[in-house]
Amino acid sequence: MTFTGSAVDLGRGCAMGLTAADTERALAEDLAAVLGGTPVWIDDADRVRYHAALSHGANHLVTLVAQARDLLQGIGAGAEAATILRPLLEAALDNALDLGDAALTGPIARGDVTTVRAHVDALATEPSSTRDAYVAMAHATTVRARAMTPVVARTRAELRAALAVSGRVAFVPTMGALHDGHARLMRHARPLGDTLVVSIFVNPTQFGPGEDLDAYPRTLDADLRVCAQEGVDVVFAPDVDEVYPGGLDDAVTLDPGPLGQVLEGAARPPHFRGVLTVVAKLFALVRPDVAVFGDKDFQQLALVRRMVRDLVLDVEVVGHPIVREADGLALSSRNAYLTSEQHDHALALSRALRVGVEQATVGADAVLKAAREVLDAADGVDVDYLVVTDPLLGAVDDTYEGEARILVAARVGTTRLLDNQPVVLRKGP
Repeated sequence: MTFTGSAVDLGRGCAMGLTAADTERALAEDLAAVLGGTPVWIDDADRVRYHAALSHGANHLVTLVAQARDLLQGIGAGAEAATILRPLLEAALDNALDLGDAALTGPIARGDVTTVRAHVDALATEPSSTRDAYVAMAHATTVRARAMTPVVARTRAELRAALAVSGRVAFVPTMGALHDGHARLMRHARPLGDTLVVSIFVNPTQFGPGEDLDAYPRTLDADLRVCAQEGVDVVFAPDVDEVYPGGLDDAVTLDPGPLGQVLEGAARPPHFRGVLTVVAKLFALVRPDVAVFGDKDFQQLALVRRMVRDLVLDVEVVGHPIVREADGLALSSRNAYLTSEQHDHALALSRALRVGVEQATVGADAVLKAAREVLDAADGVDVDYLVVTDPLLGAVDDTYEGEARILVAARVGTTRLLDNQPVVLRKGP
């Protein structure tokens, strides 16, 4: 920047590139301190590139902002240009500095050719410098986005093309609204294959009447950023017609069997038929060698493993431990529905499991009794079920010893939450 010597320039704490002989370094640093800056030493051979970086990042940004203001002026919004642009620009600058290329969003980063083409057409009557700048930046953004972001396949044909040369495929199926729990699944899956595929599909057939299909969060831009940060190669984000080409009515589905009729299956009768149907479809489309699921939906994991065994599918199914918030609440996309007060009430679920596990040496009945007491004393928690099972969800009695699982489902407000924890039952000290 250029210093005027006025108070406006002093105390900004900005970086100042310095080049000096060794004998002059102290003097140069003192000068930077007097001007309120932070010294950054640059090799003399790199001075021009350093200055080019600053000019490109700052001076050229001014030109782009001015062009954006001109466009807003042309549609009668010039007076509000600062109000419109400032929060967007500040967020973009902060994210770019903090996240780098992972901060890329918008139609170009998404590969939305139709929208980009519409932008270019709309700029046809603007000064050529504005249109040329848009096209140049669109090209540069595309190059960076392609290097950073996964391939997004929206159709079966696009998925086949993306996986034409894939090697060993690791797969993480999701319904989107990705959080750190999903990111951990991706992180776990990344070294298990040459190509990492994540599906983002809100499956309508696993939602029952009155459930939150329409309200379920859909955040594709944010989800793609998570996938990019975790090194995902391909994101399969199909529409319903791609997954159910014959429609939802009278479609062939998978019967989950007796295991799908208990616990979650009893509370949500169509749920696991929809889950297994869509997982089988995704396995057929992605053809993974290994698929990673979270332990939070433990009954789902058990049923997927059973389906793979019974249908002789050549897929290794891997479970990953539950990821929790700092306060112990199991991470879930549905946590976003909770108010602050409900979030506090929901902590009773994980607390009950911990207290129950502490009774593991007394027996299954004691585990359940201790956990139930915590839940009964909690405000705002309506328990659907609390059970102890064997690792395959089979029933256990108080004489059972060995690996087991304590599972709970409850409503907090209108939000239904699941949690579980492994426990090893051993009678005696």
